[in-house]
Amino acid sequence: MEITWYGHSCFRISERGRISVVTDPFHESIGLPPLKLKADVVTVSHDSAGHGYLEAVKSDMRVLRSPGEYEIGNVFVSGLALHNVTTEPPQRNVGFMINYDTLSVLHLGDLSYVPEQSTIENLGEVNVLLVPVGGGSALKAAQAAELVALIEPHFIIPMHYALPGLAFELEPVEKFLKVMGVSKVVEMDILKISASDLPEQPQVVVLNPQGMELAAGQTGL
Repeated sequence: MEITWYGHSCFRISERGRISVVTDPFHESIGLPPLKLKADVVTVSHDSAGHGYLEAVKSDMRVLRSPGEYEIGNVFVSGLALHNVTTEPPQRNVGFMINYDTLSVLHLGDLSYVPEQSTIENLGEVNVLLVPVGGGSALKAAQAAELVALIEPHFIIPMHYALPGLAFELEPVEKFLKVMGVSKVVEMDILKISASDLPEQPQVVVLNPQGMELAAGQTGL
C-alpha cells in the first residue's frame, strides 16, 4: 500500500492492482497549490472548500460522503458518523475506514473531540491513522495525542496543520510531535507499507506534501 499526502487533509491511498482512494480534496482558495489527481473513489468528510472540492479529481470516480458500508472493487470502506457536536454550530464530519484486505487506513476528517471508548473499540485494528493535529475546527495536538494512545495504530500520519501559504491559522506539526515525545522525526514523500512489515510500536511519520514547492527548512522539521 502507498499513501501520499497533498497537504491539509488530502491523501491518495493506493495498492497495485486495486482501486485508488482520494480523501478530502481541497480548492486552491485555501492557499495551497491546485490539485490535479486521479482516483476511483473520493471520500468527503464534510462539504467545504478545504475538504470537498471534487473538481480537483479528474476521473470518473465514486463519491462517498455519508456514513455506511461500501464495497468497491474488493476494497471495503466504512463511513463513520463522527459529527462535531462540540462546535458551534455543530459540524457534520464523516470519518472513513478504508480496508485493503489485511491493511486498514482511518481518515478522521475534521474530528474535533476524542470519541468515547465504545466508539474507539468498535473501530477494530487501525494500521494507519490519518489524524488532524493543528486545531482550528479540528483536534489540537494534545487531543490528537490522547486519541492516538487510545487507538494504538501502527502508523500515525499527522494532517490538518500549518503549511506555508495556508489561508487560515493552524498550529504547526512540531507541537504534536513534542506532545508525542518524538525526538527523531521520520519524514517521507510516500509511506509504503505491507501487512508483513508493520512496526511493533506506533510510529509517527511526517509526509512531505506533494505538489508544493517548499523551500528547504520551511516545514521547520
